[in-house]
Amino acid sequence: MSTVLTEFADGVAVITINRPEARNAVDLEVTKALAAAIDEFESRPELLVAVLTGAGGTFCSGMDLKAFVRGEKPALPGRGFAGITERPPTKPLITAVEGWAAAGGCELALAADLVVAARDAAFSLPEVKRGLIAVGGGLLRAAKALPYHLAMQLVLTGDPLPAPAAHAYGLVNELTEPGGALEGARALAARIAANAPFAVRASKQIVSSSVRYTDEEAFAAQREVWAEVTESADALEGARAFAEKRAPVWTVG
Repeated sequence: MSTVLTEFADGVAVITINRPEARNAVDLEVTKALAAAIDEFESRPELLVAVLTGAGGTFCSGMDLKAFVRGEKPALPGRGFAGITERPPTKPLITAVEGWAAAGGCELALAADLVVAARDAAFSLPEVKRGLIAVGGGLLRAAKALPYHLAMQLVLTGDPLPAPAAHAYGLVNELTEPGGALEGARALAARIAANAPFAVRASKQIVSSSVRYTDEEAFAAQREVWAEVTESADALEGARAFAEKRAPVWTVG
């Protein structure tokens, strides 16, 4: 069986880490397979949004420590842990979390644009308990996704953050009943996939990059993308469809 499974339909890519016997721990094989799956998602213009999940009731337990002891590092140059954390896709990425999103698994959730989680799921960055630090984006993104003091508690204690608390503080977009995270993520993905492809990608680009800019830089960068959006066929189609009281027909690609 492949360590990463893919499914493409209705504008949505579902990418599944398939190592349930290892709680979907990420080794180099999984990293390369995830990178390949993301590349295929990016290259296919009919796909607008991806859902990343794990098989067997666990999202991802992080780096495969047994492989790490053997000298294996589950990262790729320029792409980071799991082939994703340093260079997430340009299109929206949703994580569907059941069970644990621990260590690198939590970092994958932090690298995503949206998170759907089961009520009994939990997030943790326990690297300090293992003599490590969360360099797959955990230390860089935690305080952007959570209040500063809560982020500090997460990374300094290594203790878990239950999904309901993560939802209350804004890390999780939607909670589902146990076993329903993937279904919930698919529904959220469908709502995104119904929108104009170019506008969705451009909106993600601006929002995701805005945290790196001053206001002046952000508005300048936004103007460049806005110029492309206003000249697109979808911009005219959206206005026409609204005026004609019909569903828009978006341009794919």
